[in-house]
Amino acid sequence: MSAATTQTRMATEAQESHVAVARQLAANDAIVAALAQSLHAQPPRFIVTCARGSSDHAATFAKYVFETQVGLFTASASPSVSSVYAAHQNLEGALYLAISQSGQSPDLVRHAQAARAAGARVIALVNRADSPLAGIAETVIPLHAGTETSVAATKSYICTLAAILHLAARWRDDAALLDALFAVPDGLARGWDLDWSPLVDGLADARNLFVIGRGFGFGTALEAALKFKETCALHAEAFSAAEVRHGPMALVGTDFPVLFFGQRDDTREGTLALAREFRERGARVFVAAPGDDADPLPVPESAHPACTPLLEIQSFYRAASALSLRRGLNPDVPPHLRKVTETL
Repeated sequence: MSAATTQTRMATEAQESHVAVARQLAANDAIVAALAQSLHAQPPRFIVTCARGSSDHAATFAKYVFETQVGLFTASASPSVSSVYAAHQNLEGALYLAISQSGQSPDLVRHAQAARAAGARVIALVNRADSPLAGIAETVIPLHAGTETSVAATKSYICTLAAILHLAARWRDDAALLDALFAVPDGLARGWDLDWSPLVDGLADARNLFVIGRGFGFGTALEAALKFKETCALHAEAFSAAEVRHGPMALVGTDFPVLFFGQRDDTREGTLALAREFRERGARVFVAAPGDDADPLPVPESAHPACTPLLEIQSFYRAASALSLRRGLNPDVPPHLRKVTETL
């Protein structure tokens, strides 16, 4: 990728992720440790997440993190249940995570208010600590991403994943996960210059593609598919590697592009096997997974598989910015979109 990729605000802000994550971890450790201690003393019955857009993809990541690392069932709430239908929920004993970059969307605010009234303990992960959503929460975990002016969220998304891992590591008292997380800023800095130009070249004239992930990587697939649509005017659909065989793979034939994300855990073998199967069908396959030797998109190694999605998505953001320019678009100002979406 050429130096032009760094001339967009999207790329510049994504490149700042290593500084933002390091800042967040240092600033939040006391808050997160205190929250974890409180959750040990009064364990929640289950976890509910509530978010929109990229933040909802972070919530998908949170589901896999909390269910595998903490052992608590984690479900995604629909804000319209409160904001449109005004339906009452029984959330007594629930931990409710409201995730938002701006903290301003009216439907999220109303749903968080309703959740607290229904007995949930409300935690806000927000970049704007003075936002309406933060004002409702019992505890606020600031993202510390700094100002983000490109419509496409980048560093704020990565910071959200870091905040989720930070809470899980402290809650579980998992020194290995915590050490791997605190090494992420260095991995982000090292990974910025990795060459994803094969993806940019391969998708320059594409019209459709699939993005595949599983487990910790499924949220990454969702986020990448959104960014393809948002910044590159490229129709992309995300699927779990476990679900794509249930119908969607009928579309995958000669020259159909498919981007895979993977990490070193029990999902790896099946994901890479699916990538090989698609190659055999003649599909144009791109794989971002540590240690993959078949035409890989390079990814920095991490000591914990749950940290890999942060490293992969940053490299993807740089490639998406370059691809947008290659297709004659401006990734910072996608048509019809605004930075803050205020859904009712």
